[in-house]
Amino acid sequence: MSRLFLLLFLVGYVTSGSQAALATNVARTPNVVLVYIDDMGYADIGPFGATQYATPNLDSMARQGRKFTDFIVSSAVCSASRSALMTGCIHERVGIRGAFGPQSKMGIAAAEVTIAEICKQKGYATACFGKWHLGHHPKFLPTQHGFDTYYGLPYSNDMWPFHPEDLSARKKNPNKKSNYPPLPMVENTRVVDEEVTAEDQTRLTVDYTQRAVSFIKQNATKPFFVYLPHSMVHVPLFSSPAFAGKSDSGPFADAVREVDWSVGQILDTLRELQIEENTLVIFTSDNGPWLSYGTHGGSAGPLREGKGTSWEGGIRVPTLMQWKGTIPPDSRCDQLASTIDILPTVAACLGATLPSHPIDGKDIRSLMFGEATATSPHQSIPCYYADGQLQAIRNDRWKLVFPHTYRSIAGKSRNSDGTPVPYESMKVVAKELYDLDHDVGEKWNVASEHPEVVKMLEEQAERWRKELGDSLQNRQGDSIRAADRLAEGDQMLIPSP
Repeated sequence: MSRLFLLLFLVGYVTSGSQAALATNVARTPNVVLVYIDDMGYADIGPFGATQYATPNLDSMARQGRKFTDFIVSSAVCSASRSALMTGCIHERVGIRGAFGPQSKMGIAAAEVTIAEICKQKGYATACFGKWHLGHHPKFLPTQHGFDTYYGLPYSNDMWPFHPEDLSARKKNPNKKSNYPPLPMVENTRVVDEEVTAEDQTRLTVDYTQRAVSFIKQNATKPFFVYLPHSMVHVPLFSSPAFAGKSDSGPFADAVREVDWSVGQILDTLRELQIEENTLVIFTSDNGPWLSYGTHGGSAGPLREGKGTSWEGGIRVPTLMQWKGTIPPDSRCDQLASTIDILPTVAACLGATLPSHPIDGKDIRSLMFGEATATSPHQSIPCYYADGQLQAIRNDRWKLVFPHTYRSIAGKSRNSDGTPVPYESMKVVAKELYDLDHDVGEKWNVASEHPEVVKMLEEQAERWRKELGDSLQNRQGDSIRAADRLAEGDQMLIPSP
């Protein structure tokens, strides 16, 4: 056998062996861990540019997995974003907008199929530890939507009597009552703590993490799905004594570092149990930073604006995925993808059946696995906000912004005490087009230079308006499914006896 033939034979053997190993990993249905951070901006972790504090575990996750640089959410606000994540649909399709408060009687409909229910098709153990925010009465809670167990805050951690805006109002008028009732802690469908305190909030990240780790250990020999929607780094910021004041960069950095620790605990557990090669771990955020809260609100880096807007700083979020042996290490994906893609992608990985009703997400395994010719499966993704306003539309390169009013801190000085500065109302008065490949900060409107792109995206927008409506044009969509409401006789969330 010649040396050349032997070399070619060995190269072919190694290549085919690697492909076979990849095929074996892809064929094996993975466990899934989905870590969802609250209000984390694009530039708030090391892999996306944070330099004032260290995030070693997320840095490691990026080295061991794949960084998605153009990963967007359906809407830059809590409940709407979470409904899209859980159902694989633009939030307008499932009838959920904004952020549900303690007085809300709305929630995710029973007919919607969640990621947990996709996993249950294949016999997965399922758990949610953290902030749910898709309805807090029993029929809306996770255990009624595919999760075997749940523990966490039913909505945002600022929805309590010590909301910063409430505190400011009471300084002016000591007799003013809070807009919020006490904050409850829920286990499955019952309140286990009627009044979460500030001290309790310092333990949230640790409690959620420990419960997630325990669940993984209990189910290490069978398939599982863990959804870990942390309450941090939403204001008010809290950290455990091990992290509070230790970053030298303030409470926000402390909270981010503790979230990083949490991810490290999950990854270490998978490694110790020798199941990291059979576990897909996804790290992402529900929307961009809450910029009005200054140094307590995080950073969108080069992106424009933040939470509560349809600019890139509101909808583009830091995203990492790791699946050892299947997702290429130390790699990046610059193609457009979204949280709505997680449900169909998990379904494809598991060989599960998609919902019978329409969804908007796409299978992005080709992007996740780093296939050389893979491109975004989306012709377009609409950017809805507020009361059903189609404020913008995206494709892989271009973004068309429609006339609308949005909020901005407009260059105001940022507070450092955890209190917000007032927003200014700003207006987009005519259509604006941005080339995100060359202008990720949305600074230069090039609509007049590319009328053909404006026309193409307008045609795409018309398709979305027909299905999902557009309150900016007083149009109703013909493919919207209603969210559920608390009806007479339905059980309400009540404290345990």
